[in-house]
Amino acid sequence: MPVVLTRTVGFRAVHRFYRPDWTAARNREAFGPLSDPPGHPHDYRCAVTVSGPVDDRMGMVVDLAELDRILQDEVVGRLDGKHLNQDVPGLGYGEMLPTCEAIAIDLYRRIVARLPSGVALERVRIMEDPTLYADCTGLG
Repeated sequence: MPVVLTRTVGFRAVHRFYRPDWTAARNREAFGPLSDPPGHPHDYRCAVTVSGPVDDRMGMVVDLAELDRILQDEVVGRLDGKHLNQDVPGLGYGEMLPTCEAIAIDLYRRIVARLPSGVALERVRIMEDPTLYADCTGLG
């Protein structure tokens, strides 16, 4: 019987909604004060849900220490304390705007590639604050 497991980690990062291919006025019209430099911070939460059969020996879907290493490398170590537009490839100026949706997609791609065989990635949820979050449930 498959079981799902969710682990949540946090990181603090700055982002700015600004497209360099647009004028400052167009950015301001589209994104309002969210386009203002240098950007604004959030205390993000990232909830990663995996599924699979429970291993008879360990009683777990995935070795929690291994999942924690993956989340430390791909989420906390990569994003905590960063300006997403300036410091994170793929989310930088001229690439994808660092919205909750974009961060969830980016992290889904990175995490799914590192999970052990037999463990499925069900969802990556990025919570910008208690009222706003995005879920990525696949890349199809």
